[in-house]
Amino acid sequence: MMNPRVRIAPSPTGFLHLGTARAALFNYLFAKKNNGAFIVRIEDTDLERSNPAFTKDILDGMRWLGLAWDEGPEGGGEYGPYEQSKRTDSYRKPIQKLITSGHLYECFCTPDELESERIEAAKHKQAPKYSGHCRNLSEPERQKFREQGRMSILRFRTPEKTVRFRDMVRGELSFDTSLIGDFSVARNVETPLYNLAVVIDDETMNITHVIRGEDHISNTPKQLLLIEALRYRVPEYAHLPLILNSDRSKMSKRKNKVSLIEYRNEGYLPEALVNFMALLGWNPKSEQEIFSLDELVQKFDLASVNKAGAVLNLEKLNWMNGEYVKTKSLDELIEIAAPFLPKDLPKERARKVVEVQRPRVNVLKEFSSEAEYFVSVEDFPAERLLWKTMTPEQGRAALAAAKDVCEKAEQEYESPHAMEAYLKDVIQKRGLKPGEFLWPLRVALSGRERSHSPFEIAYVIGKNETVKRIDRALASLK
Repeated sequence: MMNPRVRIAPSPTGFLHLGTARAALFNYLFAKKNNGAFIVRIEDTDLERSNPAFTKDILDGMRWLGLAWDEGPEGGGEYGPYEQSKRTDSYRKPIQKLITSGHLYECFCTPDELESERIEAAKHKQAPKYSGHCRNLSEPERQKFREQGRMSILRFRTPEKTVRFRDMVRGELSFDTSLIGDFSVARNVETPLYNLAVVIDDETMNITHVIRGEDHISNTPKQLLLIEALRYRVPEYAHLPLILNSDRSKMSKRKNKVSLIEYRNEGYLPEALVNFMALLGWNPKSEQEIFSLDELVQKFDLASVNKAGAVLNLEKLNWMNGEYVKTKSLDELIEIAAPFLPKDLPKERARKVVEVQRPRVNVLKEFSSEAEYFVSVEDFPAERLLWKTMTPEQGRAALAAAKDVCEKAEQEYESPHAMEAYLKDVIQKRGLKPGEFLWPLRVALSGRERSHSPFEIAYVIGKNETVKRIDRALASLK
């Protein structure tokens, strides 16, 4: 195989979609595995919907994932510019060539007329396609429409034939062009629409392989017809399976997070998302589930990409993210968890919070879900302090004993394990029931029935705050 040149070509009409990020990853892995080039091209010709903020999000998202591009915006390359809106000069000649050769013609049909055609086709259960009404207009007829001020669009004169191509994922595919009809390809000689712009850009950027989602399969025969008309070389195609919801419906905003930024904001790690996305439709043919990016590059093969849709399993993603959280050093984890901790949490206490929560956390946002009581304890009913059938008097006695023990502790606050060993030793020596001692202490320190252990909470908040919270709880039982 010659050194491949692949591209990801997102439209900046929204935040980076998980499906687009997965396609970018597969392109990146294929390029790196085969000593090729990974190119980013921004398809921003939809001026009404395109937004520079979305372009920034797309590029930032790919950088965050570690998918460094060889050519593209903010990186340059000999085939630029890498934004379609800046490539007008490269479109004029090919479009004019198609007009001169008779492959394109002006269509003056109005949106209402086209909609009527679609409705009529639906009534007769026919495929929605253009009727060819303007296909054979004479020049005087076209000129009359122009003088009337009618807007026009350029359509491709589709020949009747079968278009065949070999897909690297799906094998041999064929399409009957009679079901396609004459499709629109450009607004004018400088402004191609999607299918024609893609064909011209891929040719002029020397793209060898087009790896994209299966929702583009229906575009491929149109693009192959344009390639043939322009006498361009044909790239290799590979269409990836769609990402599906758990019920195997197409992934949607209604059922799942669909943009990468949503996952970032919830505290998923880039390494985990890369690992997870790689397994959405690709089979490593082993039991291994945790892969570094370098390992994915070495093992990736388009022949192992599945045809069937890939189900988005959030439970697996959460587990996988948790595995990556556990591999982080404490210092690394403190840095990346900082945005998910209460802003008023003292720095040293924040370090301890991350330390004790780390074994339980899968997603970084979970650091904040139980961090409140490490800052302060909200009011709670005094009855919550009583374990099972304890009376208020027994509760006060238990808390008084806990206060006495916690006041005397010194070195034990240096780690939750030391505090646990110390308190359990006291419980045993005094002949106390663990529940009668630890339950009131847990609630006094957290205000909750379910929380971290009192050993961990005492370690995090320190001796003074521990005693202060016990005093507050004692006062509530009077």
